[in-house]
Amino acid sequence: MAKLGKRTAAAREAFAGKENLTVEEAVSLIKSNSNAKFDETIEIAMNLGIDPRHADQMVRGVVGLPNGTGKDVRVAVFARGPKAEEATAAGADVVGAEDLMETVQGGKIDFDRCIATPDMMPVVGRLGKVLGPRNLMPNPKVGTVTMDVAAAVKAAKGGEVQFKAEKGGVVHAGVGKASFDEAKLVENIRAFIGAVAKAKPTGAKGAYLQKIALSSTMGPGVTVAVDGAVSE
Repeated sequence: MAKLGKRTAAAREAFAGKENLTVEEAVSLIKSNSNAKFDETIEIAMNLGIDPRHADQMVRGVVGLPNGTGKDVRVAVFARGPKAEEATAAGADVVGAEDLMETVQGGKIDFDRCIATPDMMPVVGRLGKVLGPRNLMPNPKVGTVTMDVAAAVKAAKGGEVQFKAEKGGVVHAGVGKASFDEAKLVENIRAFIGAVAKAKPTGAKGAYLQKIALSSTMGPGVTVAVDGAVSE
């Protein structure tokens, strides 16, 4: 069995026997043990009492984290004419139409969020097999198919996070950086949990929020008590 490094062993010892903490306790524990040589992302994973294979149990949504993600989000916009100019002025990293479609089809995807005007969806639709598996396909339900491309670009750049239940009913996302103040991380985490709670689908039966865990990129995870995690 491989010998654990000193940092890993110390982190595991610090986390040993600790579970179902408050959000504040979990953030404090994770921050005090985030010792990597880079600014680690604080990640959340939520196990939901759903079966996403059924349409009436799918969970999908978007939430604006009050303190941002700490990540430089690269945004691509499919638009023409004045809307393309509007997107560029708002700070979009890549703007185009058929030319951008060809670039993506060629395997070059240099963006983290994709936005499109409604008239561009016939073009973007051809990229479903490429963008879909990466959760990059524009969708009006999360505000990425819109005529207000400037607002969508600014929201994406400003800390808006999309979430979607995966197989097994798990939702996960980055909710900030280890360098954030504890209070700001707590605020972001509660905002994310609250958004997922509000997205409870009509077909969900029994306990909806089943398990919540927090971790840093390189650190162990710790569970958070579901009761009290959702702000009133």
